[in-house]
Amino acid sequence: MASASSLLSAASASVSAASPAARRNPLRLRSPPPPSLPLLPLARKRLRVRAAETDAKEARPAAPEKAPSPAGAEGSNINQLLGIKGAAQETDKWKIRLQLTKPVTWAPLIWGVVCGAAASGNFHWNVEDIAKAIVCMIMSGPCLTGYTQTLNDWYDRDIDAINEPYRPFLPVQYLRMSGLGLGALLDIWAGHKFPIIFYLAVGGSLLSYIYSAPPLKLKQNGWIGNFALGASYISLPWWAGQALFGTLTPDIIVLTLLYSIAGVPGIAIVNDFKSIEGDRALGLQSLPVAFGIDTANGYVLEQLTLLSYLLASGKPFYALALLGLITPQVVFQFQYFLKDPVKYDVKYQASAQPFLVLGLLVTALATSH
Repeated sequence: MASASSLLSAASASVSAASPAARRNPLRLRSPPPPSLPLLPLARKRLRVRAAETDAKEARPAAPEKAPSPAGAEGSNINQLLGIKGAAQETDKWKIRLQLTKPVTWAPLIWGVVCGAAASGNFHWNVEDIAKAIVCMIMSGPCLTGYTQTLNDWYDRDIDAINEPYRPFLPVQYLRMSGLGLGALLDIWAGHKFPIIFYLAVGGSLLSYIYSAPPLKLKQNGWIGNFALGASYISLPWWAGQALFGTLTPDIIVLTLLYSIAGVPGIAIVNDFKSIEGDRALGLQSLPVAFGIDTANGYVLEQLTLLSYLLASGKPFYALALLGLITPQVVFQFQYFLKDPVKYDVKYQASAQPFLVLGLLVTALATSH
């Protein structure tokens, strides 16, 4: 008991020695309580949520600077401008208009004008004749061929949606009117009493229409349609070039029509091979659809008819030159066209057609002498 009394006395003395504030609030003398245990799981949960949000932000892919291209739009911009297979999709209206006219198809018609001018024997390398030839090339290539391609695309929009979905559709009748206007201008410029170039332009426009549009739609018939296309690409521009600088004679008409038949494989049938899927789906009887991939080819040898014509005309050197240009076409036919015409259509055209168009020029020079 004495010891207990001593302890109580010491405690009372210490309280008495404390400050008045301490005596008023004795709890301040105590140490702060430890954190409440139920708060710890909540803190851990918040940490886990914040960590998950951080991981999600790190895992989320960054937004692309521009929207991804649609399917099939990974093609070449050059192909887009030329209007050939494998083109990229485009939104610029002027590029679309250029693609619509398919510039890659202008070359044979421009070359046909060159051959016609050469066959006339009256072309001279002066400013006026060069200017006439350029205007005739614009009429035949960008204007009337552009109109033909546009018209064909419009009536083949269901087929091209399968074969060439990157192709746009935009009717541009002003191309036809521009071509007809240039034809009339060339007749006036050349001093023609009969507007032959204008009527050739009218005939070409009409042929383009009945080739693509119902009810005739010549392209539904493989042979007639391909011959009409060959005549449009070879005969008509040749006739325009020759009529501009000289006289269009019956023998030239027959010769160029023969060349139109010879040009069918390079210009028309090869073009049909890349469209075989859509043509077959919609019942269009092109030659590859009608006779099959393995049988609707091999027509390049028809140029030998023209070689025989040159030999019969007493021009063996020109015939020999033409034979030299036919030979590589046969080689490329076996190397690409007969192997896989669908896969190698562009490569075959790029390899063989230069020799075809050079053969045109050789024949034109032969007829001018």
